[in-house]
Amino acid sequence: MDRGLILIVEDDPDIMQILDAYLIRDGYRTVRAGDGETAITHFSMLRPDLILLDIRLPKLDGIDVLTRIRRERDTPVIMVTALAEDMDKLTGLRLGADDYIIKPFNPQEIIARVNAVLKRTRQPAGASILRFGAIEIDTESYIAAVYGEAGRTILPLTLSEFRILAHMTRRPTHAFQRADILDACLPESDALARTIDTHIANLRKKLTDHGACGYLVSVRSIGYRLAGEQKP
Repeated sequence: MDRGLILIVEDDPDIMQILDAYLIRDGYRTVRAGDGETAITHFSMLRPDLILLDIRLPKLDGIDVLTRIRRERDTPVIMVTALAEDMDKLTGLRLGADDYIIKPFNPQEIIARVNAVLKRTRQPAGASILRFGAIEIDTESYIAAVYGEAGRTILPLTLSEFRILAHMTRRPTHAFQRADILDACLPESDALARTIDTHIANLRKKLTDHGACGYLVSVRSIGYRLAGEQKP
């Protein structure tokens, strides 16, 4: 079960390893950053579902990282620090942190906080904004975009391509049969199920051309599904 991608920003390798192991065991994917600059890079390229962010970091501290994140997106952030001073807590929450945990902590508490924050902040099934990795879809404006090193880029999709991408994003990692995609996305069409192959090929090329590589994968004898971005 894929519960989402968590970015762990922590300069203590022992703590990072513990958090990584517990999150993976609970069904999450993880990516690590040992300093603030690396955290910003991972955030921009991978678009995690939630960030565990230490305050005292090399190169760029956690407050600066949080400030930069909030300029771009409302990604949930849980601040983690060894400092219990009220001023630090108030500063983090004022800048937009969703929760705050003081070291030392029980790893199970971290998992409980992650689950609670995601449950509270994730969009409901009927929400107009859908996200998966670097992909963002506005179902009301019919705009699909990807986020990369150059920032936000709108995809030049046809209506059919947009419908297919939105349909698959609503159930990330689910394996879709061609006939299911056809019925859901092109109900007025008399096209054959194999027509979906052409739409998928065009959609995959547009995603790749705009920096979102490896998101559409083939599932043998079934059809297609969304997967995490594949690096070259």
